[in-house]
Amino acid sequence: MSDQSTAGNDDRTEHEMALDGNTLAGPLSELFAVDVTAAVSRCAGCGQQDAVADLLVYGPDPGWVARCPGCDSVVLRIVRGPSAVWLDLHGSAALRIPL
Repeated sequence: MSDQSTAGNDDRTEHEMALDGNTLAGPLSELFAVDVTAAVSRCAGCGQQDAVADLLVYGPDPGWVARCPGCDSVVLRIVRGPSAVWLDLHGSAALRIPL
C-alpha cells in the first residue's frame, strides 16, 4: 500500500520541482534578439500549444530541459558549453515568435 502512495507522490514532487519557462529568458537571450519566452510552441507529442514561458523547465545542469505541461514530452533543450550553445527543438512541431 505504501508503494502506491509513494509512486503518486513522486509524480507530484517532480512537477513541483519544475520551474516555469520564464527561467529560459536568460539562456535564450544569448541566442535570440527577441524574448523567446513569449513565443508559442506546439508540442510534437500531443499538439498542445503553449507560450515558452508556460513550459515546465528543469535544469540548469547539465542543461535546461523544457517539457510540455500537457503530456510531459521534451519540447526543447539548451546546453551551453565553453564555446557554443546547443538548442534542440526536436520536440517542438513549431515555434511562433511574435515580432
